[in-house]
Amino acid sequence: MIRDHDEVFGRSLPFGERPALILIDLMRAYFEPGGELFLGSRDCLESAARVLAAARTAGVPVIHTRVAFGPGGVDGGLFFRKVAPLRHLVGDGPLGRLMPEVAPGPEEVVIVKQYASAFFGTTLASTLNALRADTLVITGVSTSGCVRASAVDAVQHGFVPIVVRQAVGDRAPRPHEAGLFDIQAKYGEVWDEAAVTERLGGSGLPQAVTERLGGGGLPRAGNGPPAA
Repeated sequence: MIRDHDEVFGRSLPFGERPALILIDLMRAYFEPGGELFLGSRDCLESAARVLAAARTAGVPVIHTRVAFGPGGVDGGLFFRKVAPLRHLVGDGPLGRLMPEVAPGPEEVVIVKQYASAFFGTTLASTLNALRADTLVITGVSTSGCVRASAVDAVQHGFVPIVVRQAVGDRAPRPHEAGLFDIQAKYGEVWDEAAVTERLGGSGLPQAVTERLGGGGLPRAGNGPPAA
């Protein structure tokens, strides 16, 4: 019997040549002290901002997500009923706005979602396919929730998930570390910020994407306004 889990789950996926960056739900709700969704730290936000800067410098495509529900949260179904604080994300209230540190650029896609995975019920997969992306660099919140769900769906859609350890966060250390452990073991790769920014700096994606898209950018997706 094999007892060393590293021997069983020790394989790795390669960081591809055509990455895209996603920033998951870096909204005011998670960073405003006193709120029900407050994470208690801005460390992951600051790290995500640095990764974002590196991606922009390299010309790597950037996708943002945020959560917003319609009246009564009916489009959130049982998820909305289960997680009471989601009521603060009905409509276009201030808690649903993206943080200024990671405000979307004019040509960066913003996807509005209602569930944990950034893929579920959204245009993310088709957008990544249009970009000819092979790798999805993942930052955002929360590690055990939307980050993990998005990483699982990324690999199921054929994109290598690269989760940036310092650029994801959760409300407590144990679910954060458990989420990273699970992702690394079965679904993707967990990289340190420094390694990711170095790899993005060496990416050959910008020219390839420009050629494939005929030199044009992608429009903003979803119905979300720019960050305040």
